[in-house]
Amino acid sequence: MTAYADAIAKPPRTLTELEQKLILKTTGEHRDGFRDHVLISLALGTGLREHELLALDCGDVFDDDGRAKRRVTLRVFKRSADEPANQDVVLPDLVRAKLDKLRAWKKGKGESLVPDAPLFVSRLGRRLSARQLRHAFAVWQERAGFERRLSFHSVRHAACTNLYRRTKDIRLTQRFARHKSILTTSIYSHPSDEDLVRAVRELPC
Repeated sequence: MTAYADAIAKPPRTLTELEQKLILKTTGEHRDGFRDHVLISLALGTGLREHELLALDCGDVFDDDGRAKRRVTLRVFKRSADEPANQDVVLPDLVRAKLDKLRAWKKGKGESLVPDAPLFVSRLGRRLSARQLRHAFAVWQERAGFERRLSFHSVRHAACTNLYRRTKDIRLTQRFARHKSILTTSIYSHPSDEDLVRAVRELPC
């Protein structure tokens, strides 16, 4: 087996179902957590990468009537050597509802909602940076009582894993993840500890 094949054969570090629930609950209940709650929810619902999320502008996400779009065309995304055409992502209904609330929240705080204004901003009103996002994610993991520390990229891994577990469709997961090669997507087909526990519970013994 080549080094590349060996690398992609390993399951990714991803949030467990419990960790996903905990961090959404913690950010959702905390007074200062709403922005990050929506950001994490958007990441879980779309599989967007860190830099793709941070590059989103209000005009990318909201239509002319101020409502969250069903489908978002990315302007910034991971590009392959052959420079692919623009990539689209579909927003789940629950995420769209949270984005609508985010827009009202931003308006109430006096944040700009013009099309080229950043969707996620810092306390100083500037576009949220990768460093700030990583710091916030670490803080929320601690507040949620995580027993380990994960990178923000683990949220993308969780999103892709969630989709595969629900559909068992590797091609659909490849499209969701926007992978060029299905070999890359195959890491999400690995059974998790949670899968093993569920299977063992149902054993006739």
